[in-house]
Amino acid sequence: MIRSIRGFVAALLTALVLGGCAGIDVEQYRAETPQLDMRKFFSGTVDGWGMFQDRSGKVIKRFHVVIEAKWQGDTGTLDERFTWSDGEQGGNPPRRVWTLRDTGGGRFIGTAGDVVGEALGVTAGNALRWRYVLALPVDGKVIHVDFDDWMFLVDDQVMLNRSLMSKYGFALGEVTLSLKRRTP
Repeated sequence: MIRSIRGFVAALLTALVLGGCAGIDVEQYRAETPQLDMRKFFSGTVDGWGMFQDRSGKVIKRFHVVIEAKWQGDTGTLDERFTWSDGEQGGNPPRRVWTLRDTGGGRFIGTAGDVVGEALGVTAGNALRWRYVLALPVDGKVIHVDFDDWMFLVDDQVMLNRSLMSKYGFALGEVTLSLKRRTP
């Protein structure tokens, strides 16, 4: 009996590890248009409307974010200011400032105050995939949560974003976000 339980647990852990390695490669979007130019889309003011859903799909919070974006050489700054639907921060930041570095070949490195280490991003065609760990305050504690963040350019003004959150390979929830560039 114990051997069969151990075997089941070992098989389950192997499946979880291998499942986490599998997935969609951003390169499959290489031919999709319009081509995502990070410097062009994230330049000036960008508005975003989004929601966080728990793993059951229940909407927990909605938000609006205003992003002031600018580039100097290969370095970009995205200054995000959030307004939450419940008026409370509840561990959610009112502001996050990203520093992005274009390393060439459609690759980007990003840092922010609540990002553990560096976010790694790759663009291909109309898509961007970010992977990073976020230090997320929950019930008076800070937990490190893995983000698999996908952005898809719809047209020159609109981008859709879906972020899957997990911990130890287990789904915690997702963030869905619609971004729109303000026209000058």
